Amino acid sequence: MVVEVGEQAGYFSIPDQNGNTIRLSAFPGKRVVLSFHPLAWTRICAEQMKALEANRETFDALDAVALGISVDSVPPCKRAWAGGSLGIKKTRLLADFWPHGAVAQMYGVFDSQKGYSRRANVVVDEVGGRIIFVAEYTATTVPDMQDVLDALRVPEKSRRAEERAPEI
Repeated sequence: MVVEVGEQAGYFSIPDQNGNTIRLSAFPGKRVVLSFHPLAWTRICAEQMKALEANRETFDALDAVALGISVDSVPPCKRAWAGGSLGIKKTRLLADFWPHGAVAQMYGVFDSQKGYSRRANVVVDEVGGRIIFVAEYTATTVPDMQDVLDALRVPEKSRRAEERAPEI
């Protein structure tokens, strides 16, 4: 089952397309967009990752960082895909390769029947490492980044008030 808003985010340490170890905790004061996609080298996954790169300046302006995550290996797969066919220059694409799909499993988006993650976006807040946005998409749908950007535009103070508001 996919994680829910308000839950504590699972911490991880996995390599990016350049072999650098990336930790969720490496972005203090920033919200982190975890954009899970099934596999590299597919058209829809490519569009999803290009959308992260295309919105990079907006993410920066909103004090956020976007990370693409799939179960693909780093060399040669992630590096060749990011720098070659996609032209990704700054967005980090993470390899949730070993243990196979561990991060996707932690966030409840791993499809154990197919051996890869389902398509999803998860946003982690900048203060307590809590999940503030979750959206899962069909395999054939390119995620709408506007939903993610809208979630990032909600100020932290407002999010905290919403979490404390009693249900009527």
